[in-house]
Amino acid sequence: MLIFSTISAAAAEPKRVLLLHSFGPQFVPWAFFAGHFREELFKQSPDKIDLYEASLEGARFQQPDEQGPIVDYLAALFGTRKLDLIVTIGAPAAFFVQKYRAQFFPSIPLVIGGPEQRAINYGTLTSLDAPVPVTLDFRKWIENILEVLPDTTHIAWVVGASPLERFWTEEFRRTSQPFTDRISFEWFNDLRFEDMLKRISQLPPHSAAFYVDLRVDAAGVPLDRDLVLPKLREATNAPIFSYIDSYLGSGIVGGPMLSSEEVGRRMAQAAVRILSGESPGDLKMQPVAIGVPQYDWRELQHWNVSEDRLPAGSMVRFREPTVWQQYRWQIALMCAVFLLQGVLISGLLYQRRRRLYAEVQSRQRSAELAHMNRFSTAGELTATIAHEINQPLGAILTNIETAEIMIKSPTPDLQEIGEILADIRRDDARASEVIGRLRSLLKKAPFEPKHIDLNDVVRETMQFLSALAIAREVGLTNFIAPTPLPVKGDLIQLQQVILNLIVNAMDAMSGMPSAERRITVTTARDGNSAELSVSDVGPGIPVEKLKEVFEPFFTTKPQGMGMGLSIARTIVEAHGGRLSAENLAGRGAAFRMRLPLAAPSGASETMN
Repeated sequence: MLIFSTISAAAAEPKRVLLLHSFGPQFVPWAFFAGHFREELFKQSPDKIDLYEASLEGARFQQPDEQGPIVDYLAALFGTRKLDLIVTIGAPAAFFVQKYRAQFFPSIPLVIGGPEQRAINYGTLTSLDAPVPVTLDFRKWIENILEVLPDTTHIAWVVGASPLERFWTEEFRRTSQPFTDRISFEWFNDLRFEDMLKRISQLPPHSAAFYVDLRVDAAGVPLDRDLVLPKLREATNAPIFSYIDSYLGSGIVGGPMLSSEEVGRRMAQAAVRILSGESPGDLKMQPVAIGVPQYDWRELQHWNVSEDRLPAGSMVRFREPTVWQQYRWQIALMCAVFLLQGVLISGLLYQRRRRLYAEVQSRQRSAELAHMNRFSTAGELTATIAHEINQPLGAILTNIETAEIMIKSPTPDLQEIGEILADIRRDDARASEVIGRLRSLLKKAPFEPKHIDLNDVVRETMQFLSALAIAREVGLTNFIAPTPLPVKGDLIQLQQVILNLIVNAMDAMSGMPSAERRITVTTARDGNSAELSVSDVGPGIPVEKLKEVFEPFFTTKPQGMGMGLSIARTIVEAHGGRLSAENLAGRGAAFRMRLPLAAPSGASETMN
């Protein structure tokens, strides 16, 4: 039990890792590497990790050897404390550990994270050292600027003044030498940061700036990583390029990028393998090389750089989404709604067209039915019409015979012959009038509303039916309003309505004694309406049938079609009026037609 408890306690003991920064935890690009390293270490390690961090602030000063206080500080913290692994960020921290390892880090494995491959002295590495280097191609950066901006004639290298930055400045000078025949170069390592801002705002035309790192300016002032690049971007009059993908979004155009995430992942991978028991000297970590070119879409737009100039396979980030990308669901929904509305509107227009067509067809059928109804009514009036025509024709014949006798006499009376001829002309006009009324009744004409006097329509219709009333022994009387009743309507159709109502009244009283048969036609003004009433003294309408009298095919006549009153109601409603029926007190029925009064045509023209 004691053995097992000891093993369990050892297994639960965390792995202690010291993360040693070359320039402090806020200096870039090391801060990016360190951030991804922490994340990946905790993610990849199967063991619990106890992570410590310390910084070599002296690495940014002019005298890096004067680091006695840092040595004493680290010795006090970790001289007696067991560490399982040291991870350095940047070459200065690696040199420091290698130099002072014998004093308090004699057997602790070391992961050298993120130095450029040329900054590593492989001859001084031991079996406890595992480098995770990066390799930078400065020439490729210059070529990328010339490919993206082919008119470039001047490049400014934005770099600081720390010892390591001075080392790399010399490398930049050497790498730039082959391009000096077409490009001029300048370096900011001898400038204070304020002077850098002034200089970058005054670069000559067709210039570009390459941001390397700014840890310390020429005055020895450490610079805030979160403020340096934004201030340079605000001041510059030329596009800024760089090499770390973590700078994207902070003001650089882009270029071939070193992935800080990949560097941190490789460092964590090496650390986990060593903590798991592998020997540092056996780890052969390949250098992290420059990856695919990446560019900030916003900077490309700002500096008018066409995407056609970018190297093949380039990645464009921070592209502002189009309206469709931002609101595609809303736009799709709106389009669907508009489409649905269009379909509904089209359907409604189609239905409206069909309804209008049906209304036209209905009016045509109604006109045809009305015409047939007039023929039917004319058939009922045949005997009366024939009698009314025969009377003037008989008188004409008699007058002609008399005139012939008078002409044959030796002394014809010319005055009497003239009177006979006048009688013949009067009887001829009477017969023509009867025929004209019949032709008007039977005429098939379109609906032609005109300004007419309802009183005149009633008088003409009653005159037309007077002979039929005599033949059927019906008393036909009227009470015409003393003032005109102007309405706008079709004369023939309104005559047909009145004719139907009067003939129906005659039919209703056919079984009554002739002395009791009476029909009264009345016209009157009721407010803004003209009212016509046709009443009889017949048996009336059965109460249960009162609401059905205007329905098509309803009739109380043995041989009736049941269309007369239905057609009459259709005509009245087409004139904007109303036709109703009621039983009178005592006996008989009354049909009432109401039509809206119309302004006389002359008054209408005056108002216009």
